[in-house]
Amino acid sequence: MRTIERPDCLPAAPSKIDRRHLDRSAMVYVRQSTHQQVLEHRESAALQYGLRCRAIEWGWPPDRVITIDQDQGRSGASAVGRAGFQRLLAEIGLDHVGLVLGIEMSRLARSNRDWHQLLELCAIFGVLLADQEGMYDPQQYNDRLLLGLKGTISEAELHLIRQRSWNGQVNKARRGQLNNHPPVGYVCDADGELELDPDEEVQAVVRLIFTKFEEIGSVNGVLKYLVENGIKTPIRSQFRANKGELEPHRPNLVQLSNMFHHALYAGAYCWARRPTDPKRKATGRAGSRRQLLAPEDCRVFLKDRHPAYISWEQYQRNVQRLQENRSRIDARGAARGGGSLLSGLVVCAKCGRRLRVSYSGPNHPRYTCSNARTQYGLPACQSFAGRLLDQLLEQQILRVFEPAAVELSLAAANDLEREQQTLDKHWRLRLERARHATDRAARQYHAVEPENRLVARELERRWEQCMREQQDIEEEHERFREQHPAGLTDVQRDQIRALATDIPTLWRSAPCTPQDRQEITRHLVDKIVVDTSANSPILDVALHFAGGFVSHHELRRPMGRWDQMSEYPELLHRVKTLANGQRTAGQIAEALNQENWHPPRRKTFNVPMVQALVERIGLQGKRPGRRRDDLLQRHESWLGDLARKLDVPQPTLHNWRKRGWVHGRQLKGPQGRWILWADARELKRLRSLRSCARGWYNQPMSETLTTPKRRQGDS
Repeated sequence: MRTIERPDCLPAAPSKIDRRHLDRSAMVYVRQSTHQQVLEHRESAALQYGLRCRAIEWGWPPDRVITIDQDQGRSGASAVGRAGFQRLLAEIGLDHVGLVLGIEMSRLARSNRDWHQLLELCAIFGVLLADQEGMYDPQQYNDRLLLGLKGTISEAELHLIRQRSWNGQVNKARRGQLNNHPPVGYVCDADGELELDPDEEVQAVVRLIFTKFEEIGSVNGVLKYLVENGIKTPIRSQFRANKGELEPHRPNLVQLSNMFHHALYAGAYCWARRPTDPKRKATGRAGSRRQLLAPEDCRVFLKDRHPAYISWEQYQRNVQRLQENRSRIDARGAARGGGSLLSGLVVCAKCGRRLRVSYSGPNHPRYTCSNARTQYGLPACQSFAGRLLDQLLEQQILRVFEPAAVELSLAAANDLEREQQTLDKHWRLRLERARHATDRAARQYHAVEPENRLVARELERRWEQCMREQQDIEEEHERFREQHPAGLTDVQRDQIRALATDIPTLWRSAPCTPQDRQEITRHLVDKIVVDTSANSPILDVALHFAGGFVSHHELRRPMGRWDQMSEYPELLHRVKTLANGQRTAGQIAEALNQENWHPPRRKTFNVPMVQALVERIGLQGKRPGRRRDDLLQRHESWLGDLARKLDVPQPTLHNWRKRGWVHGRQLKGPQGRWILWADARELKRLRSLRSCARGWYNQPMSETLTTPKRRQGDS
């Protein structure tokens, strides 16, 4: 039971207390700033709890004296997070309080904002304030002035304490000796200096993480590699009873990202890497106003101050790669699993922004510069199918690899052996640690007296647990060595040489995933600048390779429709000239192909295409094998003619016919042509159906638009 001492230094002030104060409760507010003060400064706590006796002597019943001590161990710099202070304000606002007691005013609040809020509430509801020096009525001018002065002094005292502590930290940081919690791979020596972790396994894991990031290029890729190979990050405990001991933890994305951003791994000392920004403060979140700065922008930056795992140049490359991996329009992003070979590398020649990738199928990418459309509502700069561009770059990459096939096979074999040796070393270190733990548990068990069974049983249990863990690691190591032998066999080397001689087959093989091809492309190519227009079939391509070489190419892309082709008027004029020369459709197609004309969606012309063009320019009678228009009845048209009259694609009109939205009949024969019926009223309905906005797939169209008019003579 807590012993409450009476604070004799607190004078009585009965003149300011009247009946309306005694009818309400008296609140004793108890607070100490830190947990250390709560544990060690017992006299201060006893003095604050003793204020309860003074309130009783002034006339408050014991059951009406309430002690608020929920804020023990919390700073008074702000009211945020202080449940006791918030409760005090609520009780005052509810007119339940007549007196507030505190050992001194700084215990209530060290912020003028919170202090004056309390004074205003006390003045409105007629609440008295009391400390060791006396009793105050906020409604009186002199007391209000004195309380305001005490609050100002309390806040100034807090700033003085902070300033002294801050100056000491800055002075120590300028020497590079202010180290709080060293990251993974580092420990503090007896003098407070950082050094590499003496544990060999810790150093091996840290170096492996940075090596794999150089190879894979993404944090997610490194995380997947560590998980697949069962590699854990050994972290030294900081806050538990076993402080300083290594504990294996599962690798996670945040931890790996922090390692790649931390300049300490490059030997640089950075202090104040995450300064606080008051504008970004969120209520209830302590670290919400922190922002990560570049090492050069930190308050203290000392290069080559500590031992390093990587060079400064490699650290800068890692940070640049992380910036490029962001999923933003100004970054090329990380290599992903899409079928596009150039995702994030294609740049618009008009606006300089990167083109987005969309897919109409697994191997049908489409590049679109949509920034002007999404940001300003303007038409997109350019949009084109990406297969031609991917094929061009694939040819260039294979041409680069062809002279170095032998060197590639040797490098691949050496890389595989080196990686397997690294993983085998990691497993041997884990096994060595497990054996050491088992031997230590055995020594502890044999050192205990046999008669002391209370301790011997626990040590025996720990020994058995260590042996089981050692056995599990040995079995996992054996399985790993069976699946991944330390060296390559002669058969495996011959397979690697055979694959290296046929680079195209290896490039298109199933083990080579789209993400692997994207990674290879990113190592060779910086960007691809493309320029084209909506009606131009020509793509102007500039390939910017990693070494600075730029190659220019001109590709001809297939167009979607006739009216999208810029040379469409010239093509119609040429077809008309050839048709007037009494040439057949086959002869016209052959002539157009020889003259390097190209139709939409295809590379060469055929007879049906030529016949469609001849019909477009109204020369049906100029070619042999013309259609028999005498087979048409009143208001009937050939399907192609009706499609052109309605400006509807023929597949769409076929779909309407199948759905029963338009009347039609088919001529006899293996390739019987379709004849559709539509009078003036039907033409108006079909045009309305064409202009109707497309809805969701499960929303039916209006029956007035899809129900055809009954023909005369139909039952």
